[in-house]
Amino acid sequence: MKRVLIVSVLMAFGCLTLSAQPPLVENSKVQTHSARGGLAPLFRSLSEQTGGPAWIGYSVPGVRGHLPGCCGKCDTPRPCRLEGKEWWGSGERECREKQAATDPGLVMLFRIGAAGLEKVRVSAQDCQLNAGGLPFHWLEDVKPTESIAMLTTLCSGKDPDDEKKHALVDPAVMAIAMHRDPEADAVMGQLVDPHQPEGLRARVAFWLGVARERPGYDRLKRMLQEEKSDKVRDQVVFGLSLTKVPEALDLLIKTARADSSSHVRGQALFWLAQKAGERVAGVISDAIKDDPETEVKTQAVFALTQIPNGEGVPKLIDVARNNQNPEVRKQAVFWLGQSRDPRALAFIERVLTE
Repeated sequence: MKRVLIVSVLMAFGCLTLSAQPPLVENSKVQTHSARGGLAPLFRSLSEQTGGPAWIGYSVPGVRGHLPGCCGKCDTPRPCRLEGKEWWGSGERECREKQAATDPGLVMLFRIGAAGLEKVRVSAQDCQLNAGGLPFHWLEDVKPTESIAMLTTLCSGKDPDDEKKHALVDPAVMAIAMHRDPEADAVMGQLVDPHQPEGLRARVAFWLGVARERPGYDRLKRMLQEEKSDKVRDQVVFGLSLTKVPEALDLLIKTARADSSSHVRGQALFWLAQKAGERVAGVISDAIKDDPETEVKTQAVFALTQIPNGEGVPKLIDVARNNQNPEVRKQAVFWLGQSRDPRALAFIERVLTE
């Protein structure tokens, strides 16, 4: 922790740059290299020279508050094992807030094996790493645009559904989204172009909502209008539910009410339900009453069960008592029984004894 504090102070006074300071790496011999001559040729040269397992890493500015947490708990972090299966660290709110305030920077990590690149991982600058006894090459002076360009070659034109989970494409998309550089917005726009594989477009849509803020919202809004695949539009709706842009809620409500796809309307209702509020509950109730598709009505019934703090229970009871569609009433009674809410159990008891 003392080391992190010292690094933060030095950075604040301009005595140290992110690119010059490697994270604290244990169980390894760290070698440093300059990428002033270009990231791609240096990366290629090191990959060819290793002749066996090794890690290559560098840092670039990252999107504040969206970087992965360090391993362990927020107040008691511990080294992340690069060679272990465990990776994701704490996502607690206080960790995110602390990270946004300290702005540690995004660390890119690549595992090189005998056959070339095997893994891509991301971390934050202030996280400690355990390299598992493997060599660790730290690259200084990496330009963010060159980092984005190299990551783009790992995912453009490739379907992540054909890759091993979290091998290359998924983490490369995530890493691009976490770069604090306008080029990331341009590249992610290219990755959702219709000629790109469906699975790739879907994953990019998710990260547009998670990390790209206003540019991400603008792109998702456009995709909702132009994208032909319901699988991708499903993730567009998911991304809209995650963005902090205020207008996203209105767009989700509009989608739940009027989208041409019953599947997408149902997904919009589900993600709306994760947001508390009478307005959201009213939109879901309207779908149960007015949507022409029974499938959407039943999805809306389930969405009522997802409204936080049990706010959907009274509306579920009303549906079970008064809706004209027997399948919808049946679904409402089923989910009331699953809720274990005292109001729901009292209603079911009355139904059974009447």
